[in-house]
Amino acid sequence: MTSGSGSSRTSVPRQKQRRSRRRPGHTPGRDSPALSALGYFQTLPLEIFQMVLNYLSVKDISMLSMVSKTISGRLINYISTSSGSRRLLLQDFHQELPARREGASILEHYRALGLLLKRCTLLLPTRDRLKYVHKVLSGVSCFKLNGCASPLHCLGLQCYGVFLQILTAGWDELECHRVFNFLWELSNLARKVQTVVSSKPGSARRLELRIRLFCRGVLLSPGSRRSDSAFWLTRILKPWPMVNQARLLYIIFGPVSSRDGHVVWQKMIEGPTDETSLKGLADAIKLLYGTEAREWTADDVISLVDELSVVPQEWLMENNARLLLLSGNSICFTFLASKAVNGRAVELARLMVFMVLVCEKDLYCMDWAVKMMQKVCKVFSTPWERNNFLQCLENSFARMLMDMLQAVLAGERDEEDSSFLNLFHLMNAQANFHKEILYMAMGSTSSTS
Repeated sequence: MTSGSGSSRTSVPRQKQRRSRRRPGHTPGRDSPALSALGYFQTLPLEIFQMVLNYLSVKDISMLSMVSKTISGRLINYISTSSGSRRLLLQDFHQELPARREGASILEHYRALGLLLKRCTLLLPTRDRLKYVHKVLSGVSCFKLNGCASPLHCLGLQCYGVFLQILTAGWDELECHRVFNFLWELSNLARKVQTVVSSKPGSARRLELRIRLFCRGVLLSPGSRRSDSAFWLTRILKPWPMVNQARLLYIIFGPVSSRDGHVVWQKMIEGPTDETSLKGLADAIKLLYGTEAREWTADDVISLVDELSVVPQEWLMENNARLLLLSGNSICFTFLASKAVNGRAVELARLMVFMVLVCEKDLYCMDWAVKMMQKVCKVFSTPWERNNFLQCLENSFARMLMDMLQAVLAGERDEEDSSFLNLFHLMNAQANFHKEILYMAMGSTSSTS
């Protein structure tokens, strides 16, 4: 029986039966590469596919776009539909948003949307990418320069800024040039900037405000890398003559009214101002002076600072001194040294006195002022020039003290008694300045003896 069963096994030929294995996303009879690239989504009607997308976060949809070119194409079509636009183009820019499923604010939402469109349009030329992005965002009125009725209480331009920041991250300089030109022409900014820089300061207050908010929110988006900010600020300023660059810099970074947000043009002329009013300008100057701004030389920046100090009229010298201190040691020294080289000893001495006064008022270390004076003295080519500067410095102290004393004796007082306070600060500043000089002189004498 064993042998019979054995013979029966040998008499029946063994047939190889292989089960056909399906590739993921493959359906028999449907071998189209486009369909196979959709994976299991190929079995879903387009309407159901788009309904599934409504349950995904923007970050998840962004990840999905990298699966295949076919899925990316479907996502591009979905974003262009009315349901996709309603889902993705949130427009509640004027109120605090409730917590979403991903716990994101509206700024984070548009940051994620920027990444989504960056990935979906990855294979398109820059020009086509920009056209598609503009087509998608064209319905958002708050993204336009004059699109929002309440721009001071709107997050629209900031959302547009973070969107573009993510979209253009990693693009080369030529591509970024195209982005700037596209935005510049789309918003007709060249004509609008020409209007504000050639008009009387403050005569086009609303347009000044719009340009300020657009440049700060969209092109100079908060949180950008210094190199990116330097690039965009250079693109904004460089097409214009130096005098217009200074005006434009003041419009974008100068002090504004806390009531209506308009640029305050008389702030630097009417009286001493605080650090808050000058910080934006100082940060912009430091940005242009840094290594990131390759198209700006030290002479360019110094000329810009010089031009800025007469916008719209000549500033109070104390405000000039405070701006230089906030701009950093390198800019401050370069500015002072340029005056020394050009033989402007009297102007240099007066500015130095006001820097000493600002150090006293704003509680900076007075030895900084003394060391800065020492560095400037080394710039002079002859002992006579150096001694002449030091004489001018002491004369400036004496003249300013006499002027302030006369104002006090004449009874020129206001509610804050500023005349007396100015005299008080200047006397203390002079005493502390000379004290540091004596310390330094006695220290060097003891070290050599």
